[in-house]
Amino acid sequence: MEFRPILSALMRSKVAMILIGLQVALTLAIMCNALFIINQRLERMHRPSGMNETDTFIVGSYGFGSGFNVQTTVDADLAMLRNLPGVVDVAMTNGMVPMGQSGWGSGVGLQPNQKQATARTAYYMVDDHAINAYGLKLVAGRNFKPEEISFMTMNNRKTSPVAIITQALALKLFPDGNAIGKQIYDENEPFTIIGVVDALEKPWVDAEDVEYSVMWPTHLAYGNGSTYLIRAEPGRRDEVMKVVEAKLGESNQSRIVRSMRSIEKVRAQAYANDRAMAIILGSVIAALLTITALGIVGMASFWVAQRTKQIGTRRALGATRGSILRYFQTENFVITTCGLLLGGLLTYALSLWLLTHVDGAKLLPWYYVPIGFACLWLLGQLAVLGPATRASRVPPAVATRSV
Repeated sequence: MEFRPILSALMRSKVAMILIGLQVALTLAIMCNALFIINQRLERMHRPSGMNETDTFIVGSYGFGSGFNVQTTVDADLAMLRNLPGVVDVAMTNGMVPMGQSGWGSGVGLQPNQKQATARTAYYMVDDHAINAYGLKLVAGRNFKPEEISFMTMNNRKTSPVAIITQALALKLFPDGNAIGKQIYDENEPFTIIGVVDALEKPWVDAEDVEYSVMWPTHLAYGNGSTYLIRAEPGRRDEVMKVVEAKLGESNQSRIVRSMRSIEKVRAQAYANDRAMAIILGSVIAALLTITALGIVGMASFWVAQRTKQIGTRRALGATRGSILRYFQTENFVITTCGLLLGGLLTYALSLWLLTHVDGAKLLPWYYVPIGFACLWLLGQLAVLGPATRASRVPPAVATRSV
């Protein structure tokens, strides 16, 4: 098919051609960058936390009254909870779980009072049941021993000088991979690494070094509060949650049982904003594609109506239905391609703007643009198919009618 007649016809409808081309260009720029952002959010939302999330939940206890003894209550609670039917294991924690969005964190170094920390970490204060209760995988070294578990309060912040760290943190601190037996420092306090777990994310989902965590052998009770992490047998979590709430209330009337949440709910709450952004951007992409398709349909339908007699003349001179169909599809392909070439430049311009104005933004990978090209080429051909089919059905007799 010759392009000269097509280009000649387009030059007579410059405004429509420019508007559709600009619409295609803007759609490509916004669609590619929005898809990249959605993909980043989905990757964040689905990254593994390192723990068993399906069967695990947390519950808080806060005592009141002058006779309430938090250490005695914790010991009794742990003994009772670990023997409940359907419970795999229970650990006392400092209220920290991956994605929980609150907790303790600081820097660790390889020397005492190091001016700049080697790594920023989260501090999980747990006991010797934590690895099993969290569902973690110990890949090197050993677990805490019962005699290493200290009891920390506002007036006594001393903990045992041993720690278990994540594999990502071990590689950061000791690139040779041999962290067992090495010392790390929290300011001037030394801790000997006795174990390494495969993974345990920080509670803060926005942290760049989200895999750097340290576990200390400590029962932490500030005031009269305590928090327990409980892992149930597969499929029994909801049942066990009800039992635990009732048993904690019955075992001690001088406390309030509160803040019971499954880790699945913790994840849903932590990533609520990411999920909302993905939905909004997905809706924007769908709306842009719909508007672009409708614009192409409207433009093609207008041109078919304008050229009805011309189409009839071509049919009378021997043009087939297929050639008429190809004419309008080629015409749309030319307009779409011009818009896409401009859109490719706009796509990277928008990506660079996001890179300099939005925290955590990354440069758009190159392959998003060719994928966007293919999608909009296909959209254009599908959108023009209806008007082009109607044009191909114009009978040759139309050429003999008066206008």
